[in-house]
Amino acid sequence: MNLLLSDDYLLQDYPENITNTIRSGHTTCLRFNRKGDYLASGRVDGTVVVWDLETMGVARKLRGHRAAITSLSWSRCGRYLLSACQGWRAVLWDLQDGTRYREVRFRAPIYTADLHPWNHNLFVASIFDEAPSLVDMSGPSDVKHNLPSAPKRTNTDADAATKEKQAKEDAKQMTTATVWTATGDHILAGTNKGRFNIIDANTREIIWSEKICSSVVTTLRLTGSGRELLVNSQDRIIRTFHLPNLSAENLDPDTIQMPLEHKFQDVVNKLSWNHVTFSATGEYVAASTYNNHELYIWERNHGSLVRMLEGPKEEQGVIEWHPHRAVLAACGLETGRIYIWSVTTPQRWSALAPDFVEVEENVEYIEREDEFDIHPQEEINKRRLDQEDEEIDVLTMDLSKGYDEDIEGTGFRMPVLFNLGESDSEEEFVAVSTGTVRRRSLGEGQEGEAPDEEKAAGGKKSVATKGTRGRKK
Repeated sequence: MNLLLSDDYLLQDYPENITNTIRSGHTTCLRFNRKGDYLASGRVDGTVVVWDLETMGVARKLRGHRAAITSLSWSRCGRYLLSACQGWRAVLWDLQDGTRYREVRFRAPIYTADLHPWNHNLFVASIFDEAPSLVDMSGPSDVKHNLPSAPKRTNTDADAATKEKQAKEDAKQMTTATVWTATGDHILAGTNKGRFNIIDANTREIIWSEKICSSVVTTLRLTGSGRELLVNSQDRIIRTFHLPNLSAENLDPDTIQMPLEHKFQDVVNKLSWNHVTFSATGEYVAASTYNNHELYIWERNHGSLVRMLEGPKEEQGVIEWHPHRAVLAACGLETGRIYIWSVTTPQRWSALAPDFVEVEENVEYIEREDEFDIHPQEEINKRRLDQEDEEIDVLTMDLSKGYDEDIEGTGFRMPVLFNLGESDSEEEFVAVSTGTVRRRSLGEGQEGEAPDEEKAAGGKKSVATKGTRGRKK
């Protein structure tokens, strides 16, 4: 009924107002699933929260990390969720029962971790001061393959001095962002020196490399078709590229070309960008700003700025666009709240009655001759019985068109969570006494986050500190 009251095809393609604000702890990153019915958020205390966008309530809480979540990635079917944290490990969650499906440990904090688009047992991770890793979890034990970060060199006949200089430059190359292509045959990687590498997932070798910017590449994003690439770097410029068909049978790596489409930047204020994302159709690019509370939206046809979203007076961090609708989600850096922008839908009341017509001025109503005639009770009862004989199907589910076309039969629906303690989102304030409240501190009220030894050590430390302060006085 609510869907009939809205004219979605008459609405604009980008959001304009904040329609919801949700909070569960201090959020650091966000990610929509492919169908767009759930939103995963990672918190600073290591908890992963899955939100139901239909009710704006918590559908699942996943506890297994002890450090801030840095990256989230959904599987294609929506059953598995990969989370990576600053605590040197990545966890693959099975949302069927909320358990840890697999856990992988690394030797450094993780920048990003991205699941394979067709195989949830494969993911690629970019690691701090380490080589990027391709992890295979299909076997009983995890298999890690190190991927190269040094760019592919074409001048093999250079002199010794040039080769030595290139070797020193290659040693400083570190991968900071990775993402799979749409087919899963190649890995796209950006480095801290502004290099962009295309890696063959089968041979694990770089087939093409080029310098695309002059600073660290922080974010790589692809459109749903996989043909456009969005790159954010620390040189205050957002770039979009046309990606060639890397799955072509006659692909020659030496002839690969990746033309630059647009450069988005704020020439006047010289703003830096925290995070960037494509719209659902890829027609728009959205970005959150550094030391600023506004969100910028550009359209790609002409490369012009179409909207500056002014919301809460706090800086926004990670920003995500809904995969099918004009809905934008961003997390505030100061409060950790999740703000959701969307389009205010005008209601279409003519859907309730086919003969309903909206008029600007009052119109004189002309009564029909038989409109208020009194019908016999027998005729009224007969009409009512005829309507009762009609069979109504209340069991068949009408799937939304376009959402489940290519995963029909393999779609996953998260089970209903009956534990109210797990499903309720945390309030910002805690009642201390009658009429007195205080703001909830980070990590408060979370059970099982730290071992008992650490809690005991922390308790002893606080006692010793009090004693020391007492002696100083």
